[in-house]
Formats: sequence, structure tokens, C-alpha cells
Amino acid sequence: MTSHVAGRDHDIAIVPSWPAPARVRAYSTLRTGGVSDGGYASLNLGAHVGDDPVRVAENRRRVVERLGLPSEPCWLEQVHGKHVLDLAPEPWADGVGADPGPRPGLGPADAAVTSRPGVVCVVLTADCVPVLLTDRAGRRVGAAHAGWRGLAGGVLPAAVDALGVPPDDVLAWLGPAIGPRAFEVGDEVRAAFAEQGFAVDRAFDRNARGRWQADLYALAAESLRRAGVSAIYGGDRCTFTEADRFFSHRRAAPCGRMASLIWIE
Repeated sequence: MTSHVAGRDHDIAIVPSWPAPARVRAYSTLRTGGVSDGGYASLNLGAHVGDDPVRVAENRRRVVERLGLPSEPCWLEQVHGKHVLDLAPEPWADGVGADPGPRPGLGPADAAVTSRPGVVCVVLTADCVPVLLTDRAGRRVGAAHAGWRGLAGGVLPAAVDALGVPPDDVLAWLGPAIGPRAFEVGDEVRAAFAEQGFAVDRAFDRNARGRWQADLYALAAESLRRAGVSAIYGGDRCTFTEADRFFSHRRAAPCGRMASLIWIE
């Protein structure tokens, strides 16, 4: 089964190219098409980065309207951890126009899953890897925010486990993130993954400055494989170098955030 929108990009978002069932809808927004300016220009969807809240609310309204979302996305308070929320529809049944901040009472979380049609899981990123998940039948979906701290801490195995389906039945799509040629880190980052048993020799290359070029996509894929997921797609963009399409915290901070969204119709 292939998605009825796979391979065709929307004007404000990327449509994942992956064999998700037709009832699963997913997008990853671009930085264009909104009303913010300066470093947030123009479709900033992050309410926590210093942008005008009124503009953020309008940007979010545009995403809901132009992508045909069934409800207001369930915005999370992301903290680079591994907590996963299993979303029920009732707290988010208020439709478009809700407060642009994280939903009150949710607490910090870096991933969300659901089995309820019309509930939109979402994560915000500007270099970290957004990971969208579904089972092959489209009964469960999820979204995870995977920066290096979250990856080392186990956010992706936690999200896969929260789906509650056999891992070999899971499809994963890796959305726009910083590429390995642009992501320079220190010894402590490599050590954090080495301590967790990752194949660091494949994901880290020593550069001329004595630091490391880290491949977040390779680390995310390895984390998913270790969790039992083998059907992995995406992972071919770079938020740092594609400045006209994506925000990048490494390239220019403060900056806006893109959203990666998934739901069941």
C-alpha cells in the first residue's frame, strides 16, 4: 500500500515518500509561506523561540488550513528527553485557534503516539531529526523529536515501544535535519553514543580541527534498527545547507521551527 500523496510536495511542506497506508497523512513543513520576519521568516511554528505570538498563531492557523488538518496539532513541550505521550482526542478537540503554546497539563515530552483518527501528532525541529512512525495497517501513528541527546537517551526505542505493535511492522520516515558535513560536535557527544553501544566509527568522522562530524541520520537509523525497525525512509536533506527551505539553529540562532505532522484520517 502506498500513500495517495507520496512523492508530491505541497507548496508549504514536504510530503514523505514512504509506503504508508492511504489513511495515514503526514507532512513536514518548510520555512516559507508564513507571516513572521527576521530570523523567523516566514513560517515559524515555534512559540518558544522569541517570535511574536500573534504571528506564530497565524502561521499555525495557515498550516491547519492549507494542509487540511482535522484538528489543531498537539504541540508538545520538547526538552530533548525520551518521554512519549499517548494521545486521546478529548483534550485536543478544541479545533483551530487554540493557544499556540504547549497544551496545559501535558508536561515535557519529545514524542507522541495515537490510534485515534483526527488527532495530529507533531514535533518541532530546526536541525534535530523529526521521525514519523506508523504501522503498516495505519492503526497507530507517532512523531518523535530526535536530537543527539534524545537519540543517545533512547527516544526512538521509547516511541517505537509506545506504538504497541511489532517493530517489524513499523515504518519510519526521517524528516529534514542537519547533515553530517555541517554538524560538528565535541568528544563528549561521541562518548555519549559509545557508552550506549552505538557504532560510533560509522557515524562520526574526525575533522581537521580535531572535532567530529556527526551523522544524526545514521544514528537515528541505527537506533531504530536496534529497536527492531528495518523499514526506514527519508534522511536525505540538510537543514543547514538548504537555507531557502529550512530553519537551522546551527546556521542562525535564534530562528524559527518547522513542524513534522502525522495523523490517521
